[in-house]
Amino acid sequence: MIQYIHEPTELQCGQAVLAMVTGLTAEQVCRELGNDRETNLREMKSFLRSHDVWVAEERIPVMRKEELPALCLLSLETPRCWHWSLYCEGEFYDPEHGIMKDFPESVRKYYWEIRKKNA
Repeated sequence: MIQYIHEPTELQCGQAVLAMVTGLTAEQVCRELGNDRETNLREMKSFLRSHDVWVAEERIPVMRKEELPALCLLSLETPRCWHWSLYCEGEFYDPEHGIMKDFPESVRKYYWEIRKKNA
């Protein structure tokens, strides 16, 4: 079960996604990362792995929701910027747009499957 977290600032979508996956607050994630601005893939993967979350190595392009695994990290090219989001069992937990039934507006979409080791 994912507890939705809205991004504290427009630069903290990555921290909000990490918080939703790990059960921490976005503020705790910022402190642990030592970063309260944009996150990169290396930071995202490293943080998840350090919190017992398995992350696939390969990014996979995706067009439709039906192609997604049960839980995955999303990287989306939105009209404004590249953006981190989260998908879990039929719902999109988007730090900017809320809980959604389909992708936020985006041109290119990629995912990395993730699995909580303790789940």
